[in-house]
Amino acid sequence: MRKQFVWLAFYGLALSISPTLSLSASKQTSKFMQSQQNVSGRVVAANGRPISGATVSLNGTQTSTTTDGDGHFSIQAKQGQQLRITHVSYQSTEITVQQTSFIVTLQDIQGALDEVVVVGYGKQSKADVTGALTQLKADDIRQGMPISVDNMLQGKVSGVRIAQSSGEPGAGLDVFIRGVGSIRSGSTPLFVVDGIPLSNENVSAASPDFGLGSTQAKNPLNFLNTSDIDAITVLKDASATAIYGARGSNGVVLITTKSGKNMEPSLTYDGSVGSSSVIKKLDLLTASEYRNALLDEAYDHGGNTDWQDVIFRKGVNQNHNLSFAKSTGSGNYLGSLSRMTQEGIVQNSDFKRTTGRLNAEESFFDNKRLRIKMNLTASDINETGIPNGSSAGSDGQVIIHALMANPTRTVRDENGDFTNFNMNAHYNPAYLLDIYEDKTNTFRVLGNIEASFRIIEGLDYRINYGLDKSTSERSTTIYPNMTDRRPKGAYMQNNLNALTTLLDQFLTYNFATGKHTFETLAGFSYQQFSFAGTAFGMEGIAEKGEGVAPEHNPGYLGTPLSPSGYAQKNELQSYFGRANYNYDNRYLLTASLRADGSTRFGTDQKYGYFPSFAIGWNMANEPFMEPLSAIRELKIRGSWGQTGNQEVPNKITQASYSLDPSAGYYLYDDLGLVNGVTVNRTANPGLKWEVVEQFNVGADFDLWNGLLYGSIEYYNKKTKDPILNIPAAPLSPTTTVWKNVEAQLINKGFEFMLGTRLFSTDDFQWNLDVNGSTLSNVIKDLPVSELYSGSISGPGLSGVTANIYKNGYEAGSFFMLKHIGYDQEGNDLFEDINGDGTVNTADRQIFEGAIPNFNFGVNNQLRYKGVDFAFSLIGQTGGYLVNNTALDLNINSLASDRNVLAKFQQDGANPNNAVQLSSLYLEKSDFIRLNNVQLGYTIPKQLIKFMKSCRVYVSAQNLLTISDYSGYDPLVNTMKAVGGNQSLGIDYTTYPAAKSVLFGATLKF
Repeated sequence: MRKQFVWLAFYGLALSISPTLSLSASKQTSKFMQSQQNVSGRVVAANGRPISGATVSLNGTQTSTTTDGDGHFSIQAKQGQQLRITHVSYQSTEITVQQTSFIVTLQDIQGALDEVVVVGYGKQSKADVTGALTQLKADDIRQGMPISVDNMLQGKVSGVRIAQSSGEPGAGLDVFIRGVGSIRSGSTPLFVVDGIPLSNENVSAASPDFGLGSTQAKNPLNFLNTSDIDAITVLKDASATAIYGARGSNGVVLITTKSGKNMEPSLTYDGSVGSSSVIKKLDLLTASEYRNALLDEAYDHGGNTDWQDVIFRKGVNQNHNLSFAKSTGSGNYLGSLSRMTQEGIVQNSDFKRTTGRLNAEESFFDNKRLRIKMNLTASDINETGIPNGSSAGSDGQVIIHALMANPTRTVRDENGDFTNFNMNAHYNPAYLLDIYEDKTNTFRVLGNIEASFRIIEGLDYRINYGLDKSTSERSTTIYPNMTDRRPKGAYMQNNLNALTTLLDQFLTYNFATGKHTFETLAGFSYQQFSFAGTAFGMEGIAEKGEGVAPEHNPGYLGTPLSPSGYAQKNELQSYFGRANYNYDNRYLLTASLRADGSTRFGTDQKYGYFPSFAIGWNMANEPFMEPLSAIRELKIRGSWGQTGNQEVPNKITQASYSLDPSAGYYLYDDLGLVNGVTVNRTANPGLKWEVVEQFNVGADFDLWNGLLYGSIEYYNKKTKDPILNIPAAPLSPTTTVWKNVEAQLINKGFEFMLGTRLFSTDDFQWNLDVNGSTLSNVIKDLPVSELYSGSISGPGLSGVTANIYKNGYEAGSFFMLKHIGYDQEGNDLFEDINGDGTVNTADRQIFEGAIPNFNFGVNNQLRYKGVDFAFSLIGQTGGYLVNNTALDLNINSLASDRNVLAKFQQDGANPNNAVQLSSLYLEKSDFIRLNNVQLGYTIPKQLIKFMKSCRVYVSAQNLLTISDYSGYDPLVNTMKAVGGNQSLGIDYTTYPAAKSVLFGATLKF
């Protein structure tokens, strides 16, 4: 082959120098071309996307092959012979062999199953997929100005529910795929970016608790520029996720970033600017209403202040993204640079991010035998936060202080200083914001390099090396103040370093014979996770504005606090394989197996094994379906499989000890105490993964030429062998032990996506799709009577919980007294369920929980010539929330110089009512929201000849919410875990969501 290349090069050079050589050389070349040789190519769709699984056959022979995941193929043929390229989702075509390398474009049949989708460790035609998955393209998800990937999934995928733990810019979100999959190990899915599985560990530190609560770590996904995303694929059932084994139990989200696609270079600028404001204000007593309701005139301080207006603001948001891309005959590349700034709707909370990305791919050797691909992202994030930690008590958050603040008080006194409330555990919220600073800087680099080498026709070897490195510094300061919370001031710096390395190696072998097509995969993966953190600080620091700020010089003034630190390392070693079989594009079979070994588990259970099986039937390709012209595509599929959950505390299989003077003894007569050894944790080398077993059956269809298309699913998902910290057996060295219990957490339901192309002409297109999902959740066979979670904050409510895990009920059901109204004096009335004449904790009842039984989304897109209009709706029904904020704003506060919710005073509640958790604060979380509205206009090309295109748009998010929930937002889930057990459905002064409007433009050159 090398001699042939040398000869051709010499021939080309000679031809260009001497025309007299042309005839002779042409004769020799023609003779040469008559011999059989290796012909390679790439099959793509009209939009440039590669088509995998296409059959390439040599007419008149039995020779055939199939395209790989990137659309490449290679076949032996002679010049002049005919190649036929076929695919179930595209129009077939024939070409004449005239050269050794070419690109074939297949025309779209315009079916719902025609696209190529990303799956674990590869790509597949959607027509060949047997698992439950949904792929979203960039145009489907790029609406508004989302900070992170999880924001982009809201309302787009059936079976996926997203709730915010905080509306603060850059804060974390809770993503649930097909319900709550674990009692204590979390429900966060596995995110995979360009082939790199991300750790679900934090990449930034939580804030210290200065008596104002500890705020959570920032969202680990906010490092990725959402403008760089090309597609997001959500894997839901076990057939789709089992290839990821021990981390696939909560679903898998595959994120693919953009690459160069056009042969000509393209320069794109995408920018927007807008503003945001609080989604709603709570209905508190105004100053005049407060005066009318007062029992003690001493609580009238003569002012008139709306404290919500004091802490809330209109935030200004900007996003600028510049990218350059190009593809060549042998590869492609893309580079991008972006800057995002977002002001939070609460004073002093901001998010600023700078990201750079470089993606490149190049091919080498004959017929692109070797392909090398590189992806690299670097991000620098600066965030400022507020004292609003969910771990605080009833008085430890700036938002609850603003809501409780007496509206007759003023922000500043007659001297211009912040008004001092002179109250324990209740402070001027504007003053709190002034004395508190919380700054986080996180620098993160995510990159990988992947090489693919074609060993023989159909057999490819791939190696992927990835690196995820982050460093974070969080500096938190409370300056000397007039409160009882660190009145001398304090400074704390928390540093966190995280490093994840990945090495994947796998072989793929694809071949076809007759009507049989096989795709096989076998590989090995090794991933190492390292985390280390340090903390140090000072107390008794200088006044604000005096000297050097402690974040720049911690030793300027004060007394050092004891430093601390930690380090941990985990490893995951895996073997995996998958086989796909396709008979005549009608009958499909998929099987996979992954074996995972983790250092998180003990010597007896190092490895877990996670199999899956799936079948599919492309019924529309059957001969007997030909008369039914209305059915263009119809596929029936079913799957079963097992996945795992390894998200447990590190090294809990091993014993833990500490030196403790309480367990000490006196060794000598000098009364010198020798510390004794205390056992903190009992070893359990038999601890193993939680296992999720899932059955799924579904159908994909396209009817009446796209007038109706979509999918329907039924799933039954069982979590078995859950890991719990339960009471230990007698004579155990500790009171509790970590172990697997023979319990089940069952999620089951139906999902659907229905879409329609109502109109499709050159001038007018109208597409509409609706997705929805039902969910039933129940706990079975729990070996203990109940588990509790969901700590409640409020005066006198220390140790009170709202969630219960109990057999026969859904996870995180609510457990409390039932409020049945007020008597004539406005006293609370509760149901005495045991009839003993006394209402106490024995009268608590179990109520429905937080998990909605139905979620839905509606997405609409219209285009008329250069004008486009889109909107999306989201909603849920059947869930409940404990409004812990309302509990803190109960009528009792009226008797203690604090404000209350207007509804309590209007209902005639007695201010002397004791504060206690009851169904009075249990509210439905049903809602429907206009999630996004966007109107755009593409300027005609004749007006902007120097550009390829120019589109301007206006977009609005969270514009309208219809709900009876009295809190800020019904789509909320404050983290209030107890004993590691998940809390569900508690709303405690959560940073509110924002509604925003922005103006933007996309310019392409």
